[in-house]
Amino acid sequence: MKLYQLALGVLLATGISSAQAETIRVAIGTQDTTINCATGGLLIRELHLLEKYLPHDGKYKNVQYDIEWKNFTSGAPLTNEMVAGRLDFGAMADFPGSLNGAAFEKAGKKSIFLSVLSGSTIGSGNGIVVPKDSSVQSFKDLKGKTISVPFASTAHGLLLRAIKAQGWDAERDVQVITQAPEIAGSALQSGKIDAHADFVPFADLFPYRGFARKIYDGSQSNAPTFHGSLVTGEFAQKYPEIVVAYLRAAIEANRLISAEPEKYSELIAKTTGIEPEVVYLFHGPLGLQTRDFTWKPEYRQALKTSIETLKLLKKTDVDLDVNSFIDDHYLRDAFKASNLDYDAALKNYSKLPLKAKDPTTGKAITDFKRVTQIWVQGEPQLRSYAAPESAFVDLKKLTATGKKVRVVYAQDRNSGIKLLADQAWYARDAKGQLNAFLLKGQAEDWVKANGGSVVDFNAAQTK
Repeated sequence: MKLYQLALGVLLATGISSAQAETIRVAIGTQDTTINCATGGLLIRELHLLEKYLPHDGKYKNVQYDIEWKNFTSGAPLTNEMVAGRLDFGAMADFPGSLNGAAFEKAGKKSIFLSVLSGSTIGSGNGIVVPKDSSVQSFKDLKGKTISVPFASTAHGLLLRAIKAQGWDAERDVQVITQAPEIAGSALQSGKIDAHADFVPFADLFPYRGFARKIYDGSQSNAPTFHGSLVTGEFAQKYPEIVVAYLRAAIEANRLISAEPEKYSELIAKTTGIEPEVVYLFHGPLGLQTRDFTWKPEYRQALKTSIETLKLLKKTDVDLDVNSFIDDHYLRDAFKASNLDYDAALKNYSKLPLKAKDPTTGKAITDFKRVTQIWVQGEPQLRSYAAPESAFVDLKKLTATGKKVRVVYAQDRNSGIKLLADQAWYARDAKGQLNAFLLKGQAEDWVKANGGSVVDFNAAQTK
């Protein structure tokens, strides 16, 4: 009898303990192939960083966490899941983020834009491509042509601004059709469309894969764009400490990829199928976009612009108040807990810096206007050169000795954006110095002002 009573007591005690132990679901929606969301999703998941920061004291002392991950290819279905209460966090760009806020408001709920993850205050990252053999060299050559774009995306906003800048009528002077990137890739290769506008990373992925050329970069529109993280208002109000933990995990992911961009570009590639050379184009030093969590005025303006554009497109009739939609106090708390200065980061507009020595001179690179990088197969880090001409000399040597070169990058002399060097145009001056440009017309303008000649990648490698 005593043994029975003892066993019963243990069972009752265990049952009471289990009843008191709360299980908190933390459900996160990611966009893995939208690689600029990596620090808010993919890297946190793959490196188990959220588990590192989730609270286990105070009201969370006996809590069990049920962490759920779900991947999406775009923001709209992710938003639907958040509104339905099946997700707590999500990562997406400014345009779908605006639709997220509007959808929550229509449902009588609230979502919060927590942070930027990666973006460009000048608009680089989004772009427009044409088939590789197209005669089109710039956006102005697309008048009367068919251009596809994912509707209501940040790339759609880019396309509309480009059309407006030409003084064209969007309904008469071009034919704009909706098309997801996976469909557009095939359409470009089969010649069913003349051009495609898209978001990260497709305007650079398609050229890297060899069937398209980039003829317009978002930096030409000088309109800020970004990807960021959102949370449901209900979850944030109930579990503010978990929201801060998620942001601390994102900050840690950013620190890791900043320190070893090649290594984590490979990890992102392994998970997404997006080639590491394209991932590094965005995430490496001097990359196409800057990983920047802070709410700079330009990103706040980008959100306002997206809301206005979506209303113009009749995709929403909700007037979102950007100042209440954005709540940076969770981010400030996360920065403080990570021993970082939010206000200093808010003022910092620098890209991830390149800290390297030119292998031909042994000198540290301090001027980045003409930086050229070579990624050699089997080498853990890229080789960085102060100028294209010295890089191309080494490129010849590498090829001659049978070394495989994965990719060569150049920096656009005008905008400073990173380019796939084999897609760039070069202005060669009388001294043999080379300056890289995205567009042939930009190289021609440089030559008119400074003298010299315009050459393509192959010609640039010969003196």
